[in-house]
Amino acid sequence: MYKQLVKPALFAMDPEQAHDLMRLGGRLANSRLVSRALRAVYDVWDPRLAVHVAGISFPNPIGLAAGLDKQAELVGLMTGLGFGHLELGTITAKAQPGNPRPRIFRLAQDRALINRMGFPSAGADVLKAKLERIRRRFPALPPIGINIGKSKETELDRAIEDYRYSFDLLAPLADYIAVNVSSPNTQGLRQLQEKDRLLALLCSLRDANSHKRPVFVKVAPDLSWGAVEEVIECCLESGCAGIIATNTTLGREGLTCSIDQAGGLSGAPLRQKSLDMVRFIGSRLQGKLSLIGVGGVSSTEDVLAMLAAGASLVQVYTALVYEGPSIVRTLNRGLLSYMQQRGFGSVLEAAQAWSEERRVA
Repeated sequence: MYKQLVKPALFAMDPEQAHDLMRLGGRLANSRLVSRALRAVYDVWDPRLAVHVAGISFPNPIGLAAGLDKQAELVGLMTGLGFGHLELGTITAKAQPGNPRPRIFRLAQDRALINRMGFPSAGADVLKAKLERIRRRFPALPPIGINIGKSKETELDRAIEDYRYSFDLLAPLADYIAVNVSSPNTQGLRQLQEKDRLLALLCSLRDANSHKRPVFVKVAPDLSWGAVEEVIECCLESGCAGIIATNTTLGREGLTCSIDQAGGLSGAPLRQKSLDMVRFIGSRLQGKLSLIGVGGVSSTEDVLAMLAAGASLVQVYTALVYEGPSIVRTLNRGLLSYMQQRGFGSVLEAAQAWSEERRVA
């Protein structure tokens, strides 16, 4: 029904109008009753899909990437769609409107999006109160990650204070915290991936982490390999739990359509670049930290490729726009089918076997 009826109607709208309509529907569906009814249709539960990462048990490896539910409005809806974890945000310390519209662009021919949202956020104080209500309303949720970023008006030299404010408020309500230093849509933000700045930020969060929440760093796909190695060093030295690879790209490689819009590119054209980054980071980490793969994931093979490259979890966003609400069910059923055919007992075991099959072929 989504592809036949809903998707054409949504794609006839401006992309952000369609997103706003989904947010409205999500708020209306944000009840335990609706969420439970959706889970009966979309959730795929099987112990073979479970993954244990950074001390957290995930019911399946398919998570919602940050960026879709920036204001924590869709938790009940996305839980009902069967996601194994939800990453909310990006949330900033101060309330801000983000960049002017239009700021989302569809590239349907390439199954991609360009966005330059610029962290629209109600601010950490509002999100704290909202998340407290959500935790009370939904006692049984998948793991919740909270993605935090720098407020636009905060100078780069005061970024640590800004992140610390959000971290102190929101970490108690999270299962993990994702530190966004890689969005291309906030001026100067990516400079926080530089070694000295990143290490200072992560050490500050470590020292404030009385609740012992796992901290992940989200990196850009456009970094040089040398810069990625410095990020890894910072994560290891500061005691981070892992890395999320990757954010959107400023590159336009792989596009077949012509579009002249600034912003970060996501979706199918990002797949190979993100996979290469996951493979590189995974080879350097050697299991020392956890790794989450995101970027262009839309098929069971994409999931297996990410897991085989070194990720323990994957995240989707753009695929949800193009494939609709059944995407998580499709991916999890595909994983189970592959495992069933070959008699594997865990999804990570299946991913390694999948990699061996491709190598032999």
